[in-house]
Order: sequence, then C-alpha cells, then structure tokens
Amino acid sequence: MGTKLTVLVEPKIVSYNDLRGKTFAVDAHNVLYQFLTTIRSYDGSYLTDKKGNITSHLIGLFNRSVALMELGLKLCFVFDGKVPELKKEETLRRKELKNVALKKYELAAAEKNIEEMKKQATRTTKLTKLMIGDAKELIIALGMPIVEAPSEGEAQAAKMVKEKEVYAAISQDYDTLLFGCPRMIKNLTISKKRKIHGTYAMKEVFPEIIELGQLLNSTGLDQDKLIALGIMTGTDYCREGIKGIGPKKALNLLKKNSVEEAFLKAGWNQKIKWEDVFKLIKEMPTKSVKNIGWKSVNVEKVKKILVERHDFDVERVEKTLEKLNVNQKGLSDFL
Repeated sequence: MGTKLTVLVEPKIVSYNDLRGKTFAVDAHNVLYQFLTTIRSYDGSYLTDKKGNITSHLIGLFNRSVALMELGLKLCFVFDGKVPELKKEETLRRKELKNVALKKYELAAAEKNIEEMKKQATRTTKLTKLMIGDAKELIIALGMPIVEAPSEGEAQAAKMVKEKEVYAAISQDYDTLLFGCPRMIKNLTISKKRKIHGTYAMKEVFPEIIELGQLLNSTGLDQDKLIALGIMTGTDYCREGIKGIGPKKALNLLKKNSVEEAFLKAGWNQKIKWEDVFKLIKEMPTKSVKNIGWKSVNVEKVKKILVERHDFDVERVEKTLEKLNVNQKGLSDFL
C-alpha cells in the first residue's frame, strides 16, 4: 500500500554513476510484486514456462539485477518474515479483492475482452511461496546475499541503513521512512519507465534519493510525529487512517500539537487503537546483520534455474551474463 508522503517528500534525482560502488538493501517483496504486476502478456496474463509455472518475476529479477550489477551497484535482498497481527486483516482484505478481480478476469477472458482482461489482471497479482523460493535461488546464484527479516522487510532494511551495513534501502514505498530509514532510493529501473498505477501506461522516471533528515527538517516534524502522520493518512496496519485527513492536514495538526493532542483533535475513531499501530511501527522486530558478503556469479547454477527449469532461451541468458564479464574483476574488489 505505501504511506502517503508523496506531497511532502522532496526527492533528489541522482545518476547511476552517483550510486556506483555503493551497497543497498532491497525490499524483495516490493520489487517482486512490481515485476509480477508489470511483466505480462498482451492480454494481462503472467508469462510462464512450458509447464505453466509463472516466470514474470524471474525475468524482471534477472534482467534488472544484472543491469544494476553491471553498473557497479551491490544488492542485498531482504525478505519479509512473520506478518504482524495488525496487518492480517489488511492481508485478508487484499486477498478477497484479488479473488473478486480474478473472477472478473475469467469472465472477461470468456468474452475475449482484452482491455478488461488487462485491467483486472494486475489486480490479481499474488506472490507465492514457490515464486519466492525460485527468486531466492536465483539471487544466491547471482552472488547476491539474502537477509530474512524477523517481520517486515522494510523495517529490516531501515535498520541495516541505520547501522551503516548498507548505504540505502531500495523501495517504492515510503513506509521505509516510518521505520526510520535514513536514506532510500526509488525508481531504480533500467528502462527509465514505470507503469502508472492502475493502468498499462508508462511514464519516464529517474533514480531518486530521499533523505529522512531532509524530510524531517522541511516538515518540522520529529520521527514520532512522522509516524503519527503516516498512521493518520493510512498504513498497512490501519488503511483507513482518519477520514478527511490527508498529509497536509495531518502535518498542520502535528506541527501545532503533540502526537496525543493531534489524534484527539483529528478524531481517531477506528476499532484499532492508534497507540497500538504506533507501538508496532516503533518496535517492529529487526535484527543486526554484520559482514554482508557478495560472491561471484555461479553461471551454471543460473542457467540451471532459468534454462533447464524454466525454459529461458539459453542464448539470451548467456548474452545477459556476458555483460558481467568485464566487471567481474571489479566486482571481486568488493568480496
């Protein structure tokens, strides 16, 4: 879902050269969902291998990871752990919406209504344990490390940046900032294009860096009030927030009042206590990760996963991997 901070954030466009040689914690579930949503057939259906296994996420993961590695970026993928209790209701709600969209997609398919199929297809996106398992195998074969978060991957990525184990977190969602991430990067897409939400139209984008310190300075908030602003406008733990309260109204309230007073004046009336959501965000389980290590690409393992298991074209896979040959010595400097 993501926290609604767009109107308050002042991102700075950066070049890939600015990011060369730096390390990043990738919100793995976030990027895999991106690939599953955007890499589709003409009718909106997933791309699959000959056995019917979905491969959209592997195509995106392989091509983007190799491209970023070629540019000298070092990626560490952080996977979600246990779902917080407060998020389970939202998870069930999303599941039901996907089921409804799937029925509409199937009806559109029966009627051969391609536009409706494409519209409903992206609303059915689901990340399964099998997909996650394949993605992890591919990441490891490409020499990149994996971190298993105790709970939310975004919170774990934020901790790794705070403890200077990596330079920044890579995510499209501002939730990362609520967890106190000092620095995050958006729009690391090699095509320089991103799908406009809810459509198949694309817009041009460039890598952006968002500094938490700059956001707090420009808004006049501290970290607690930033969390409160996120809760007021809606989070994964209570999506409704406060009716009629957007980021700007929430900002004005919090600049003039304490957190407690702001919630009182705004009229929090959800069945979930805002204090519980606040406590969860502040105390989300994370762990310290030391001595993150990168390895050389295991070419044969990559081909076994992609070519033998999922019917990727061997020449295309080899051609993509050849891009790393020139940089292999450079990559070894980081090992």
